[in-house]
Amino acid sequence: MPQDPTERRVVVTGPPRRTRRAPVPYRPRTEIDEQTTLGHTYVRSLMRTQLRAALAVFAVLVLLVGPLPLVFAAAPDARRLQWAVLGFCLYAPLVLLARWYVRRAERNERDFVRLVEDR
Repeated sequence: MPQDPTERRVVVTGPPRRTRRAPVPYRPRTEIDEQTTLGHTYVRSLMRTQLRAALAVFAVLVLLVGPLPLVFAAAPDARRLQWAVLGFCLYAPLVLLARWYVRRAERNERDFVRLVEDR
């Protein structure tokens, strides 16, 4: 096959003029910082889990403390019993409930950070 004189091979010996950029690794943190739709979804999921924990604590609190005025109204002469219930019997469940909520909130935040940092 004879070569056409107009066809010539060009040999490039210099460095390439255009370099291909290295692929940017996917980072959810940049999605959050740039406030993209995906970043908004990440933050919204964290807020939803925190709200779920707060509503659970609120529901238990309402069930625990809500009926107390009715109980106290049924026995108006038992002032010492009322103070004992409010001062001693209610304190321990409230502390345990608060402790559970703080541990749950911290675990939610840790899971969120693990989701955002890893990948």
